[in-house]
Amino acid sequence: MEIVVQGRGPRYVSRTLRDEIGRIWAPVLINGRGPFRLVLDTGASHSGVTRIVPLVLGIRTDQAPPVMLNGVTGSAKVPAIRVDSLSVGDLAVEATVLPILPDAFGGAEGVLGYEGLYDKRIFIDFRRDLLNITFSRGEKSPQGFLTIPFRSIGGQLVVIDAIVGHVRTKAIIDTGGQTTIANLALHYALASRRSQPPGKPDEIIGVSLAAEKGEIINTPEIELGGIKIRDSGVTYSDVNIFKRWKLLNDPAILIGMDVLGLLDTLIIDYRRHELQLRMDHSG
Repeated sequence: MEIVVQGRGPRYVSRTLRDEIGRIWAPVLINGRGPFRLVLDTGASHSGVTRIVPLVLGIRTDQAPPVMLNGVTGSAKVPAIRVDSLSVGDLAVEATVLPILPDAFGGAEGVLGYEGLYDKRIFIDFRRDLLNITFSRGEKSPQGFLTIPFRSIGGQLVVIDAIVGHVRTKAIIDTGGQTTIANLALHYALASRRSQPPGKPDEIIGVSLAAEKGEIINTPEIELGGIKIRDSGVTYSDVNIFKRWKLLNDPAILIGMDVLGLLDTLIIDYRRHELQLRMDHSG
């Protein structure tokens, strides 16, 4: 089964523009009803929904015990609901518990985490507002695409080798994050090699609504495989998620939608452990 959703306006995939960060929404059926618009979040181990979803489904939020919601910036105990099924395209998750999120990126109705994606291929076309989630059949990159291998930590978390200003860095592909965030280990490594320009204060708010302080600093060139990102202002902070992933001591960076939304097409093939990318050359 394949679900393809296209719209006259950006209904499910929108690009990053000068004044707007791109987004990826998946049309998800829950208990066979919907679809609900859930943010595709390759940095989340579990899916969750906002309060509108149990209202639509007629499910009480006091029938399941509260669960711990772990976000980029912090953790919180939240209500949860039990559902019989969650599906989109070839992805099907049976009998799962969904935490109730205080908020979701871009006014969505929840987030779609990476559970069940281990053998899937996600095709995201920013130009045509198109999203497919299918079983991976081992397809190689189409002509004109760049291939970047990745490895997984903590399940299906997508990690690639990057270089930031000549510093080797672990880069996590985070389609659920609005902006790119780096840890302080990368900041210190860069500062030891060159004078770092002064930054400006920033505040990072995650899905749990916890806030953490950071600093936006103009960052040297970020190289991801054959892609080079220049003049990128990155927020530096040892946010909660770096602690949970045990990525405080080595340089690491979360690549958010401010960068990913600049692509023309993004394919994440979990079976091949490959990113397959096509750049937007329209200027």
